[in-house]
Amino acid sequence: MSTKKSKFSSVVAAGVTFQAGSTAVDSATIMSALVFQLTGNSIIVGAVTAILRFGWLFPQLIIGYLAQRSGSSMHYYIFGAFGRATAMAVLALVLYSGADWKPGNLAIIVMMLWTAYAFISGIVAVPYNDIVARSIPSELRSRMLAARFFGGGLLALAIVAIADNLVGTLPFPLSYSAIIAMASVLMFLSSFVFTAMGEPPAVKTKNEKPTFFQYLKDGISVFKTERNFRLFVFAQWCGGAVLMAMPFFVVQASASGFDLQRVALLLGAQTTGALASNFLWGWWGDRLGKVSLLRAIAIARIVPLSAVLLIATTGIFGPGQMFYLYLAIFFILGALANGLTIAVIGFLMEISPDDQRPAYSGYFNAITAPAFLLPLFAGILASIFGLSLVFIFSLIAAITQSIILMLIDSQNQSN
Repeated sequence: MSTKKSKFSSVVAAGVTFQAGSTAVDSATIMSALVFQLTGNSIIVGAVTAILRFGWLFPQLIIGYLAQRSGSSMHYYIFGAFGRATAMAVLALVLYSGADWKPGNLAIIVMMLWTAYAFISGIVAVPYNDIVARSIPSELRSRMLAARFFGGGLLALAIVAIADNLVGTLPFPLSYSAIIAMASVLMFLSSFVFTAMGEPPAVKTKNEKPTFFQYLKDGISVFKTERNFRLFVFAQWCGGAVLMAMPFFVVQASASGFDLQRVALLLGAQTTGALASNFLWGWWGDRLGKVSLLRAIAIARIVPLSAVLLIATTGIFGPGQMFYLYLAIFFILGALANGLTIAVIGFLMEISPDDQRPAYSGYFNAITAPAFLLPLFAGILASIFGLSLVFIFSLIAAITQSIILMLIDSQNQSN
């Protein structure tokens, strides 16, 4: 029992520090605001989230194969975790040394390093899911994730307070350099804590090691024969379409009169929402089921999209009201983002056989990866037709995702 508690604590501690670090480079607030101020281009703003999501998902097909074949995951985690922390350290240094550069040149380097960060981060997901699933029993996983996000949220609030002070006192982009440097330090700390925990013994697999072609063939078979897995993929595609609007919440807030010098307040509202909701999501996922949580989150995501459309199209709210409305919207976005992460990771662990978890993670995330390029498409839509159309498309996707999740068999999650 003490070993289980120790592993639980280690996973939570590593998650807390990473959660706080990733908050400091949040793609929907800090990074979108940075890129928007450098370029003023909606397409590039859309690319920030698209690159992060796609880069996170695409490498997992290859890493899933390699981890499944080798029977060990930790060395892949080490490369990805320390690699992404290094990428953020370099980005902070670039912003510090490039304060006098032309904004366009600085933007190019920022996006190159952001792309490197995204794809290196994608190496982490498969080994993380595999190691955590072998370390934490199913009945504790949602609460483990909730504890991770709660502790990370508390630490992130301190980061938000520092970030708000930095943006208000340091010139641009030195303020962002300091914020991203904090993110890098926290990511390095998270990497050390998780790797120190060690890797539990893997479930023994077949003696023969499949070729990559056979691995892909098996993935197609899983998609065809396992109904819950297939519906989950379809739902995640719709989820990618919902997320296409995420980087544009801050752009719409700016268009509505919200001062981007106070962008840290939006991040604070988002972090507070995540913090306040964690225990609810943890209890829900472990007691009522991961499918139930997925459905609830999908339905609730309709709310902030509808609210932004109401604000953008009616013009009935004054500047003072607008300020508090956007704080409320980002509070809800933060709560739903944490619930979604807990639900998706938890359900993927549930439907993945113990001896094939790296492969299933690779299949699922690689198949769904293209959907997360949609924020780039959203940037094109926004630049041509305006922001409202982006939110309308995302709203339709949220409704469709809710319908698909209703079709998943919650009584037979392993098939």
